Amino acid sequence: MNQGSQGDRVPFNPTPGPPAPPNPFVHELHLSCLQRVKFCLLGTLLAPIRVLLAFIVLFLLWPFAWLQVAGLTEEQLQEPITGWRKTVCHNAVLGLSRLLFFLLGFLRIRVRGQRASRLQAPVLVAAPHSTFFDPIVLLPCDLPKVVSRAENLSVPVIGALLRFNQAILVSRHDPASRRKVVEEVRRRTTSGGKWPQVLFFPEGTCSNKKALLKFKPGVPVQPVLIRYPNSLDTTSWAWRGPGVLKVLWLTASQPCSIVDVEFLPVYHPSPEESRDPTLYANNVQRVMAQALGIPATECEFVGNLPVIVVGRLKVALEPQLWELGKVLRKAGLSPDCVDAGAEPGRSRMISQEEFARQLQLSDAQTAAGAFSYFQQDAKGLVDFRDVALALAALDGGRSLDELTRLAFELFAEEQAEGPGRLLYRDGFSTILHLLLGSPRPAAVTLHAELCQVEPSQGLSLCQFQNFSLRDPLYGKLFSTYLRPPHTPRGTSQTLHASSPGHPTALANGTVQAPKQKGD
Repeated sequence: MNQGSQGDRVPFNPTPGPPAPPNPFVHELHLSCLQRVKFCLLGTLLAPIRVLLAFIVLFLLWPFAWLQVAGLTEEQLQEPITGWRKTVCHNAVLGLSRLLFFLLGFLRIRVRGQRASRLQAPVLVAAPHSTFFDPIVLLPCDLPKVVSRAENLSVPVIGALLRFNQAILVSRHDPASRRKVVEEVRRRTTSGGKWPQVLFFPEGTCSNKKALLKFKPGVPVQPVLIRYPNSLDTTSWAWRGPGVLKVLWLTASQPCSIVDVEFLPVYHPSPEESRDPTLYANNVQRVMAQALGIPATECEFVGNLPVIVVGRLKVALEPQLWELGKVLRKAGLSPDCVDAGAEPGRSRMISQEEFARQLQLSDAQTAAGAFSYFQQDAKGLVDFRDVALALAALDGGRSLDELTRLAFELFAEEQAEGPGRLLYRDGFSTILHLLLGSPRPAAVTLHAELCQVEPSQGLSLCQFQNFSLRDPLYGKLFSTYLRPPHTPRGTSQTLHASSPGHPTALANGTVQAPKQKGD
């Protein structure tokens, strides 16, 4: 088997065929010298005035948002607001919201197609979700109800606007919350037009508009497309790209920004799609992607981790193992110089201080950043076997056979009955999480399928290596991920991701947690 090299990498493509679409989580903004001069001038003169005025209008929205729900009980808020509250506050918030976006430079909102009535389409889905400016789509939709993160309620002014909107709130970390959201959406959409339309961004996170992320299953909808047809894309706020302040400053520095909102025909599910929500959601995604002229992709977020589906496994686009390697190399540490000393099959929990001492990391900030890459228990300790396997993978001096054998030896356990050692689901999921960045639930499910007999059964060394080295799909995955990009000391190398079918690495070795961007 060709083990590859640590230098140039071949992008991982899990299936044969044409190249995969661009990575939707990465947005790179390249400015020419003339554009830099223009943005410096306009950013100095125009942007501060625009942002200041926009914030003033934003705070003017608060009293109208507060007035609509003031004095109402939680029981009363379970029904749509009517009467003078609806008339006065709704129109005031709608007008001030349009003024706010106008002040930020969105001078034109071009609308194509016709919005369906609440009876024809009780749900609107908008895509691609590429920026925090996307709520501008609420204006031509007459401020429909939205689905938003529950954490946003604590944000000043934004929380008041969500209460005004009677938004449906979801906690991404609470499965029970998601079930309640589904029930609430169903209650409102089957009210016979009693409730206004519900609008949500089914992608669930911001992309770069180059691909349409995998949709979550939904109900009958009217698709709504959002485009920013400007000569320079300053609005995209992807997982890896310019931060919120830079996006705000660059967009406010543009003389004029345009947004196109297009209403597609209402999509009515077929009987087969009604029985299979995933099939229905994928077909809606495909229709919207074709209308946008961009590919649909299987990329999605699990928590704050961008992943791609490979077979029955979800793997990270950017394994944290690679980021850890860059951090250690920036600190001047070579993984092969560390004496791991981990005992096979036995857990040894270590503190951050012992971790720094073992890896010879003198800088406290670097040690804390590197330590954060490993899963910690309730006491803030990590299993040194995790560290040993990560260092062995980053070393690059072992063959894949040796590395997978080491992984098995570290995490396999003695059988309760009979000789030999087996790799159970906890050890299996830890290995895949460390080496491939796979979410643990997906790895546990795959382990149960590989065992074939009982979920509690374990894998032998032969079975594990057949999976990781010889399987036509997963073997290629391991051979790609376990050769992390190597940047020689003293040089700077930027790795570009051209497809969501292969992982990408950070262009620098700074120690930071990945930023989470959402609705």
